[in-house]
Amino acid sequence: MPDTHAPTKNQSTVRTLLRLWPYVRPVRTRLFSAAFVAVLASCLGLLIPLVLKWIVDGPVSDGDPGGVWLGALVLLLLGVAEALLFGLRRWLVARPLAGVEAAMRADLYRHVQRLPVSFHDRWPSGQLLSRGTTDLSLVRMFLAFPLTFLLVNAVTILAGFVILLSQEWTLGLVLIVPVVPLVALCSLFESRYSLAARRAQDQVGDLTTLVEESVLGVRIIKGFGRHRSQARAFGSLARELRGTELHKARLLAALWGVITAVPELAIGAALVLGTVRVADGGLSAGTLVAFLSTALALRWPVDSIGFLLAMSQEAGTATERFFEVLDEPLPAPSLNPPGVGGGKGVLPGATPPDPLAGPAAPAPRFRGSAPDPAPQTPEGLDLQLGIRFHHVAFRYPDAPADSPPLLSGIDLHIRSGETMAIVGGTGSGKTTLTALVPRLYEATGGCITLDGVDIARMSRERLRELVAVAFEEPTLFSASVGENVLMGGGGTEDLDRALDVAQAGFVRELPHGVDTQVGEQGLSLSGGQRQRLALARAVVGRPRFLVLDDPLSALDVHTEARVEAALRDVLRETTALVVAHRPSTVMLADRVALLSGGRVAAVGTHQELLRSNAEYAWLMSGAGDEGEER
Repeated sequence: MPDTHAPTKNQSTVRTLLRLWPYVRPVRTRLFSAAFVAVLASCLGLLIPLVLKWIVDGPVSDGDPGGVWLGALVLLLLGVAEALLFGLRRWLVARPLAGVEAAMRADLYRHVQRLPVSFHDRWPSGQLLSRGTTDLSLVRMFLAFPLTFLLVNAVTILAGFVILLSQEWTLGLVLIVPVVPLVALCSLFESRYSLAARRAQDQVGDLTTLVEESVLGVRIIKGFGRHRSQARAFGSLARELRGTELHKARLLAALWGVITAVPELAIGAALVLGTVRVADGGLSAGTLVAFLSTALALRWPVDSIGFLLAMSQEAGTATERFFEVLDEPLPAPSLNPPGVGGGKGVLPGATPPDPLAGPAAPAPRFRGSAPDPAPQTPEGLDLQLGIRFHHVAFRYPDAPADSPPLLSGIDLHIRSGETMAIVGGTGSGKTTLTALVPRLYEATGGCITLDGVDIARMSRERLRELVAVAFEEPTLFSASVGENVLMGGGGTEDLDRALDVAQAGFVRELPHGVDTQVGEQGLSLSGGQRQRLALARAVVGRPRFLVLDDPLSALDVHTEARVEAALRDVLRETTALVVAHRPSTVMLADRVALLSGGRVAAVGTHQELLRSNAEYAWLMSGAGDEGEER
């Protein structure tokens, strides 16, 4: 599992946030317009002190009520204009930023779907969920508020100090002096808060993972009475997150306290000094009122620096976490263009035309099939047809460098139209071998061919049109029964046939038949029912090649016998690789391959291996360990 808790400080928050530009660029016009409107509104607010100065030094000093009313009207108009402009800014950013968040979430989801299975083996699902939800919400909030107001407040503070210095430069210097320590404090705050924000977001991912696992595994938790231990684990993670959030709050409180107190002290000093100047006649009362009004108008831009920086840091770490996933490399593209399994993929020396890429047959029997293979030669079937493993080796990406490969030197040929069973002890590599055919994992040595075409030179879309899979642990989605089955291809006319093959007639007794929603993970169904629906999904599209990983393990003996009888008709029309643990499943196969120590130890019919191989006879006797390897 990757260390998702290690904050990376190799680039600044600004550089991290700049990576959002490709998403922001399509809506830049509205964002720049919103920023301009906000700056204009803020600058209008700075005109209010100047109007107050005119009122005090003019109509008030001259005793002119009409002038006072005129000044009040101008102040009202300025306030209304400022409010309207800020409302316009909100309207300008709301829709485009929702689109930015949606685009980022879609890219993240698309990328996660395309990443190899080995990535998902390493990454906790809760970490991915938190990146796609909480983190992207933080990014949107940053683009909507801090991004604009860091600019607006900077312009406002700069313009405000120009006005202050132009009104009375000596008093202006009193307010400028605290700027230097505030800048140093903000720099220190940024580095510390960034680490705390990253830690909190990673802890949210851990908490999300635990909650997800507890919900999906609630039957195990209840069955073993582990609710108290799970509650303690949840409480421990929640306390860690609470501690981190409190640490963030203390940092922000300290910064906000200093940012609030120092300007207040400076304004107080300027007030005392200005009052003395007015009493001595060196300063007009209107100038002092305008100066203090301008200083007070700058309080919000200065006070807001703390939480704007905090939101920016959180957005920076959220952006960093988002791109950690997006930067994960995708599997190397196939050497042939998408949809082509052409001659470049044929092994050197192979002479038959490529049956996977040839012109479509008038009435193809299989999903994604091409013309029927060439007739048999006098010597037998063409050795290029079917599934062939050529010196295949495999090692998991996270395996120690000095460990032996899980699979090594696999040479195996499943002839076209043949069913081969894979048998072996726990950890022998059976499931991994079958996962290599649809390229759920990439072989680290050798190659695998389908009808003479190297699968590494075939687009994944094309490969998975040709190969259908069913796993021992079936996965169903929160959709109807029919939708789950038809994920395997085919049309509604194939649905009934597939359900009959899988002996899934129980579907017709459900409240809404094939339209019944099965619920999350299909847990409303029994294990055997889920397994039969997964088998129906594998056969519904009449696949050219079929890979089954012990698909009948959860069935009772009577249902298993009926499924096997129906499955034999399907296997006659396809080339199949079947992981088997029981003799009844082995009997579906034409031949059997025994895996031992990551290699093919023997190949033959069931009866041949029973007579000639002691390890195979021992496994089939039921004395060997049953189960699924990694």
